[in-house]
Amino acid sequence: MPPGTPGQEADLRMDLRILARFLPFLRPRAGLLALAFGLMAAGALLALVRPLVMKYGLDGLASQGGTGALVRAGVLLGIVVIGEQLILYPQMLCLALAGARSVADLREHLFSFLQTRRLAMFDRTESGVLVANLTHDVDSLGELFTSGTLTVPGDALRLTGATVVMLLIDWRLALVALAIVPVAALGVTWFRRRFREAYRHQRVWAARLGAFVGEHVLGVSVVQSYGRERQAVEGLESIAEHHYGSVRRTISAGAVMDALVETMFGVCLAAVLWYTSVRVTGEPVSFGTMVAFVIYLDMFFLPIRNAMLRQGQMESALAAADRIFALLDAGEEDAPGPRAAPEAPAGSRAPVPALELEGVQFAYAPGTPVLRGVSLRVMPGERVALVGPTGSGKSTIAAMLLRLYEPDAGTVRVFGQDVRTVPREALRARFAVVPQDVVLYAGTVLQNVAAGAGAPDRERAREALAAVGALEWFGERPGGLDAPVAEGGGNLSVGERQMLAFARALYRSPPVLVLDEPTASIDTQTEARLLTAVQAALEGRTVLVIAHRLATLRSVDRIVVLDGGRVVEEGTHAELLALGGMYARFHRLQSARQEARFAAAAHPAPGHNHTYDKVPTSHP
Repeated sequence: MPPGTPGQEADLRMDLRILARFLPFLRPRAGLLALAFGLMAAGALLALVRPLVMKYGLDGLASQGGTGALVRAGVLLGIVVIGEQLILYPQMLCLALAGARSVADLREHLFSFLQTRRLAMFDRTESGVLVANLTHDVDSLGELFTSGTLTVPGDALRLTGATVVMLLIDWRLALVALAIVPVAALGVTWFRRRFREAYRHQRVWAARLGAFVGEHVLGVSVVQSYGRERQAVEGLESIAEHHYGSVRRTISAGAVMDALVETMFGVCLAAVLWYTSVRVTGEPVSFGTMVAFVIYLDMFFLPIRNAMLRQGQMESALAAADRIFALLDAGEEDAPGPRAAPEAPAGSRAPVPALELEGVQFAYAPGTPVLRGVSLRVMPGERVALVGPTGSGKSTIAAMLLRLYEPDAGTVRVFGQDVRTVPREALRARFAVVPQDVVLYAGTVLQNVAAGAGAPDRERAREALAAVGALEWFGERPGGLDAPVAEGGGNLSVGERQMLAFARALYRSPPVLVLDEPTASIDTQTEARLLTAVQAALEGRTVLVIAHRLATLRSVDRIVVLDGGRVVEEGTHAELLALGGMYARFHRLQSARQEARFAAAAHPAPGHNHTYDKVPTSHP
C-alpha cells in the first residue's frame, strides 16, 4: 500500500497517539533524553565524515602519487572512528537510564492505579491479563530504549545526510544511484504493512496460547480427574497450529522485506559502477568518489535495514503500550468528595444510622439483579446479622457499604453521608473487615496484624491477639510476634490464619466491623472459642455479621434474612424462630446436620479416627 493511503495514515496516527501517552513519563528525564539525542546527532555527523576522509586519501594518492595524503587520511579516520565510539557509550547510557526510570514510573503508576479501581473492573478483566500488563507489557515498552529502536532520529539524520552529501559530491551520479529508491519504497511500504498485520495476528494467537496453557496447568487436577488429557492436548495442538501459521506469515513478510531492501542496495550499487564506467561527459568519476558513494549508499540503506530488523520490536512495544493505556482508560475511580471521614452530624436530634441502605438495586451483570430495592438500617453500636441462601446478596451489601461497587439505584449511607460523596480512603478507614478467605502477606506475625499501619505497634498487636485468645498460640511459636509468615499464610493452619484476621481488625480499632462469614472455614470448637474471646472486644462497636452458621448469631441484636435480593424477614433469633418462616427452616436443617455429625463422632466407623478437640497449630 503506497504511503499516504487512509489505512497507513490511520496506523501512523494511532502510533503517534500511543507514543504521546508515554510522554508524561519521559518528561522528567527530558535532560537525559536531550543529551542522548544530541550525542546521537553528533555521532551521525561524524559517521558522515568518514567517507569524505576516505575520498580525500584515495584521491590524494591518485593525484599526488605519494602516500602523504593517505597517511593523513588514515590518522584522521582513526580519530573520527574513536570519536564515534566515545560518543556511542554515553548516548546509549543516557537513553537506557532515561528509559529505565520512565518505565519504572509507568509500572508504579499502573500498580497504584490498579489499587484504586472499583472491583467491577477486576470482574471484567482476568488477573493474568493484569499481571501481564504490569510485567511483560511494561518490559516490552522498556525494550525500546535498550534495543536501539529509539535511534531512529540518528538513523534518519544519517540517511538524509548521506543523500545530501552524495548530491553535493556528484549530483548526476547521486540521481542514477538513487533512481530506483522511490519505486522500490512503494514495495517496501506494502510489505511492511503486511508484516504489521501478520505480527498483530501472531500476537493474538500467542496470547490465546498462553491463556490456554496457563488455564490447563492451573487446572491440571480437574483435567486428570475428568480424564480430559486427550482433549486438552488436541486443544493445544489446534491453537499451536494457528500460532505457527501466524508466525510463518510474519517470517515470510519479514524475509520478503529484507530481500527487497538488499535487492535495492545491490541495484543502486550496480548503477553506480555502471555510470562510473560509461560516463563520457564532464569530469570522470574518481576512485575516491566511487568508494565514498558505495559507503554512503550503505549508510543510506543501513537505517532501512535496522528498521526492518526492529519492526517486530516496535510492533511489540506499540501493542504493549496500547494495552497498558487501554487499561488506564478503562478503570473508573471513585467520585471526588470531601477529605473528611463520615461522622454522625453534630447536634442531630434523632440518632443517625451508622449504616443505611435505602432502596438499593444492583446487578453485577445487566439483566441479573442481585439486590432488588433493599432497605436496611444499622444503628451505632448495634450488632446485625445478614442471613440467607447463597446468592441472596449478603456479601454484596457489605461491598456496597465499602463502596467496592456502586448501586444502580438507591442510596448507601455511612453515618448519614452518601458514600459517593466520601473519598474511598476516608470511608474505608471507618471499617475493618474479617473475610472468609484470609489474605496474609509474606513477613512476620507482627507485620500481618498491623497490616496497613505505618510503623507496627508491638504492644497494640499483643493486645489485639490477646483479645481474640490467640496470644498464647503465637507467643509460643519460635520468634513470637517476629515469627515468619509465608506468602498467603502457607505455614499457618486455617484457625491461625483466621485468628490473625480477627486480630488485624481489632488492631485497627474501627467503629464498624464487618464479619463476612469469618468462621466458615474452621471447625465448630475453634469457632466457639474464637467468638467467645472476641465478645468483649466487640462491645460498643457497630457490627455487621454475614454468616451461614445460625448457632453463632444468638448474641446479635437483630437478624435480617435475605432471599432473592430482598429482605424477607427481620427480628431477633427467638422472634424469627417463633415466626416459623425461612430462618426457622434454616435453623431446623442446621440443627439436624449438627446432631448427625455428633452422632457420627460418638459412633465412628471402624478404622476411622474423628478428632474434634484438637486444633492444628501449623502445617506439618
